[in-house]
Amino acid sequence: MSIAALSEQEIIRRESLQQLRGLGIEPYPAEAYAVNAWAKDIKDNFNSKPDAYQQVQIAGRIMMRRIMGNASFFELQDSTGRVQVYIKRDDICPGDDKTLYNTVFKKLLDIGDYVGVKGFVFLTQTGEISVHTQELSVLAKSLKPLPVVKRDEDGNIYDGFTDPELRYRQRYVDLTVNPDFKEIFIKRTKVISAMRDYFNEQGWFEVETPILQAVHGGAAARPFNTHHNTLDMPLYLRIANELYLKRLIVAGFDGVYEFGKMFRNEGMDRTHNPEFTSMEIYVAYKDYVWMMEMVEQCLERVAIAVNGSALATVGDKEINFAGPYERLSMYDSILKYTDIDVSQMDEAALRQTCRDLAIEVDASMGKGKLIDEIFSAKVEANLIQPTYITDYPVEMTPLAKKHRTKEGLVERFELFVNGKEIGNAYSELNDPLDQRQRLEDQLLLAGRGDEEAMAMDEDFLRALEYGMPPTSGLGIGIDRLVMLLTNQHTIQEVLFFPQMRPEKKAKVISADDFIAIGVPAEWVPVVNKMGFNTPEELKAANPNKVFNDLGGMRKKLKLDIAMPDKDSVMSWFA
Repeated sequence: MSIAALSEQEIIRRESLQQLRGLGIEPYPAEAYAVNAWAKDIKDNFNSKPDAYQQVQIAGRIMMRRIMGNASFFELQDSTGRVQVYIKRDDICPGDDKTLYNTVFKKLLDIGDYVGVKGFVFLTQTGEISVHTQELSVLAKSLKPLPVVKRDEDGNIYDGFTDPELRYRQRYVDLTVNPDFKEIFIKRTKVISAMRDYFNEQGWFEVETPILQAVHGGAAARPFNTHHNTLDMPLYLRIANELYLKRLIVAGFDGVYEFGKMFRNEGMDRTHNPEFTSMEIYVAYKDYVWMMEMVEQCLERVAIAVNGSALATVGDKEINFAGPYERLSMYDSILKYTDIDVSQMDEAALRQTCRDLAIEVDASMGKGKLIDEIFSAKVEANLIQPTYITDYPVEMTPLAKKHRTKEGLVERFELFVNGKEIGNAYSELNDPLDQRQRLEDQLLLAGRGDEEAMAMDEDFLRALEYGMPPTSGLGIGIDRLVMLLTNQHTIQEVLFFPQMRPEKKAKVISADDFIAIGVPAEWVPVVNKMGFNTPEELKAANPNKVFNDLGGMRKKLKLDIAMPDKDSVMSWFA
């Protein structure tokens, strides 16, 4: 990056970096720093155990400074929170050389820099727990200034770093200046850990399956495709891991599960990201009725582990994850919320029903898709408390077992909470001949233009022909579950690094663009250092202030160039 593209603050910080090195201080030391205390631990426990904090070493970012002559305060932020630090010149500089305090701390360190502090904990005269510095170490120099987050006297933020575009794209900045958001991701880890602990207690086995797959199967979705150069063959990022996990049931495992990334080349909105985390589990000798009971037990336990209660606040609603959950068949749910019975309708009647309900459909949609469109448009939003929608039409679910008593349906349920599906489960289809016919039917839909139709997987069919015991399978969308348990309304808030459009690059401006409006060539780099990257930005500024600042920059940078007169500067803004 050229100096001309840097802000004044960035230039100053780079100059401070070189001055630190000139003083023999490495701003990015290689040796380890032995941390033995953390901000939250100190603030929670010092009053009850003061003797335990007489020799502490903490490390973190400088987030605020109050310099007061020969003694100062600053706030240090580590992974657990913030703690006040007291630093006195003669304590860290006991000899005649006061450079570490007078120059390094007061002039060369900035907000955002990482430092290490060795000292002891005490109470200030105002009763605030603080660390008294005996040794100060520079651990990493921050070359970019952090956004300034303004707080009132009570610590409430009134001017924060809130732009979603910047927050999601620069999560490293977001979580530094908005550390409260870390709690979302701590809870996300608790969701996965609690679920994993529950499964492990049952004796089920955590496994890993391929992400690059030769056949995109296991779900109705559009895949991402790529090419393997060595094998000279197309591959797909998995849309589901279902067919590989079922292969392991064929292999003799009683229960297998996997937490993993799935990839679907589809739309993006507040509940969809093209890369998402799913948990899938398959247990032999079980059915979807058993799975409903297991899910209720598991999710209640997860909710308690995350929030201390089976209740979760979502917007203005209170969701109860304790079972039992309401159960409605797909057909009954549509009848309940539309007064329309679709159970006996053929494809033509379903198309007419969609038209009557102003639901947009296309020619590629078969009977199952049409029913799903009606359900999505008219039912989903009503399912606030955890609700099982059961017994789907066979056309909608090519991997589920046919219903034991209801012709034309399969043994499947989806779990809906707050109007969104978060889980999907079947009594798994283990009849290889029936499975082949179902996948062949999918090929017909693909021929009609359905990009989400499942592909034929001959190896999976071969596995089923070796015999798979009765099995129940379940998939849960971890991202959506975390949204519910942390009261977030967009999936981007629960992903460290959500998918974003390419960052817009700033228009490349040359010196000629500034010269064209009258700025002398030798003054263009100075104007850039003042933060004006385009003539438009310069013209938007106050002309008198720009003139005064030019004089200040000439003096500060010790420039040996003639100062333009005021009339000339005013002409730049004409």
